[in-house]
Amino acid sequence: MSQDGSGIDLETSLGYVLKEASSALRTAMEAVLRPLGMTITHYSCLELLAQRPGMSNSALARGTFVTRQSMNVLLQTLERDGYVTRPTEAPVGKVLPVQLTSRGRRQLETVSTAVRSVEERMLRGMSPDEQKSTLKALRGMVAALRD
Repeated sequence: MSQDGSGIDLETSLGYVLKEASSALRTAMEAVLRPLGMTITHYSCLELLAQRPGMSNSALARGTFVTRQSMNVLLQTLERDGYVTRPTEAPVGKVLPVQLTSRGRRQLETVSTAVRSVEERMLRGMSPDEQKSTLKALRGMVAALRD
């Protein structure tokens, strides 16, 4: 709490601890992804495409929390490296659906294992019930802030 008593007590502020956890998770994920030549955004993009093939640049940008312009640059890199393909012309409208290649799927298997190890380490001290209730609480917080 600030010296005059009007601020937020960082020791008990859920928002502050969430930000701290987010930062720690990001650092741990970057540490395991960097040696594999990936960033968190690269990984997130591949994971989204594996689960939702044919997503557009805009949908991928929203799902990975970056701008459309940043996603376009990332997709150019992933395409150059052989991880994704995009048609040169939109089959319908303006959307260029992105697809994982077999090379992209193999890379995703490798990086998913690394990311999963970070999440397992993060959750090591929690029971399955604690994990379930934490997930429910976090989803509730997200929904409340988006309303």
